[in-house]
Amino acid sequence: MREIELLFSKSKKYKNAVVQKKFKSKKNTVAFVILGNKPRVLKWFIPGLKLNMQNELETLKKCEDQLQVPYVFEIDNSNNVLILNYIIGDNACDIINDDSINLSQKNKLIQLLADWFLNFHNFFKNENDFRIHGDATLRNFIYNKKLWGVDFEESRNGKPIEDIAEMCSSILTTDPMFTQEKFKLSRKFVESYIDEAPGRIGNINEELSYSILKKIQWRPDQEEILRKYSKKIKLKGFF
Repeated sequence: MREIELLFSKSKKYKNAVVQKKFKSKKNTVAFVILGNKPRVLKWFIPGLKLNMQNELETLKKCEDQLQVPYVFEIDNSNNVLILNYIIGDNACDIINDDSINLSQKNKLIQLLADWFLNFHNFFKNENDFRIHGDATLRNFIYNKKLWGVDFEESRNGKPIEDIAEMCSSILTTDPMFTQEKFKLSRKFVESYIDEAPGRIGNINEELSYSILKKIQWRPDQEEILRKYSKKIKLKGFF
């Protein structure tokens, strides 16, 4: 992964930028910086993923005034950079995995997650076609009284059940994995979405089983337990 300082050294545009925090990213380089005395997020796409940058840009531009997503301040095509507003708040993953936060508070966050996905899917719905987030993990959501979704480079046309299953998988497989509380929160998420969109996602067991298996590529050290629960959910069901 390229360090953000490399971008600063190669472009005069960022010579006065100051890094405040670097974010985890599977593909690109993302950081919270002070740029022109303003708090901003720089997302620096690797050259081979310029289409991903365009995809994220188009998705955000369509819905930034209607949904809780980052605002695009600038597009730096010469360096493959998107400059976004910095959203102050707590990462949803940290909230869900915090033992000091009670189940009632976590359920409120889960309801907000279900509402966010419902609004996103409804906004982009076209007859029977949907656009999905495409990377529906807890780390891509920030809470600050409202819930904000980020990271849309993998957004695409698809089925809402793909997002719902992937979010359940994210809840279940973050540490601590597969606890009773995590199963309760995942069921709450699915039920909350279904209540507002009955009949939209159908049977989630197979999709969730597959989504858990996909986690092995990022967590090979947990392959045994991931395969175990993937098989269990596929055979015995999630509900």
